[in-house]
Amino acid sequence: MNDAPPLCPDAAIDSLGWQPFFAAQLTADDTGMTPVRIAVVHRARLLAETGATGGGEQLRLAHLGGTSDYAVGDWVLMDPETRSAVRRLNRRTLLRRRTESAHIPQLIAANVDTLFIVTSCNDDFNVARLERYLALANEAGTNPVIVLTKVDQVADAEIFRAQAGALQRDLAVVTLNAKAPDAAKTLAPWCGPGQTVALVGSSGVGKSTLLNTLAAKAPDAQQPTGDIRAQDAKGRHTTTARSLHAIQGGGWVIDTPGMRTLHVSDVADGLDILFAEITELAPDCRFRDCTHAHEPGCAVQKAVASGRLSPDRLDRWRKLNDENVANTPVRTGARGNKSDAAKPRKR
Repeated sequence: MNDAPPLCPDAAIDSLGWQPFFAAQLTADDTGMTPVRIAVVHRARLLAETGATGGGEQLRLAHLGGTSDYAVGDWVLMDPETRSAVRRLNRRTLLRRRTESAHIPQLIAANVDTLFIVTSCNDDFNVARLERYLALANEAGTNPVIVLTKVDQVADAEIFRAQAGALQRDLAVVTLNAKAPDAAKTLAPWCGPGQTVALVGSSGVGKSTLLNTLAAKAPDAQQPTGDIRAQDAKGRHTTTARSLHAIQGGGWVIDTPGMRTLHVSDVADGLDILFAEITELAPDCRFRDCTHAHEPGCAVQKAVASGRLSPDRLDRWRKLNDENVANTPVRTGARGNKSDAAKPRKR
């Protein structure tokens, strides 16, 4: 074991979200290296926050290769002489999704404490989509908070709040007008010094507007915002890249582009948390591999029949569970040399 003292980041680095989890990974070999945090990931370059006054730092890659292994929010050790990214530290949390055309999951954000799942009080509100985001947040180990925007445009936002709050136990749900100055105050409990939040949701729900409010950006530095189509509440993409921004209260926010689709994969634990009432009933089923569809002695179906469990809720669980099983790669190969292989598609 290496008993050399680790690096001791100063208060500026602490304000970026540096925690003992990251400090514990440092060794004597890292002496002289500077911890920095990835703020923007481009195809061929990385921009990082150093905590120093004056903005970010452009990093060089110490080894050949692209930037696909890095996520906004990552902590990296930088060689101060060459300005090279020498080593990425292990992540506390990682938000990622698998896209239909890619074999490798797309990295969304790293080391996020709270995930703000943003949706608006209009036709964009969709409980099935919110459940997908919740499964993603649960699996990553982040704290999910549903943020309902555009409350000023509806007569009764409580209808939306009640539906969202019923999706998961102890789920925090807040309502706000993203343009109003008090929006930052509403979200302040999760945006304290050193805390990192991320914004996810469809285009047009107010993520960029909320970012501008949280960060109190000057007009010439604000993220562009776009209108939505009145007929279907759909918005245009105004955010094209993930990026890290300082916000009021001393925290940091990671902005993300709107997601048109969110396929679930590798989120078995996240689904168990989301559908805790089904997870807890399953051990009482007669058959260990019960699908909760037609088997005799099914405790879940019994709960549906008695009215304790909504059949719609069970249908959504089944759809997400089946999708997760189909999309999650199978570990194949000899023991000690296993690799991920995508499951064959049904014809």
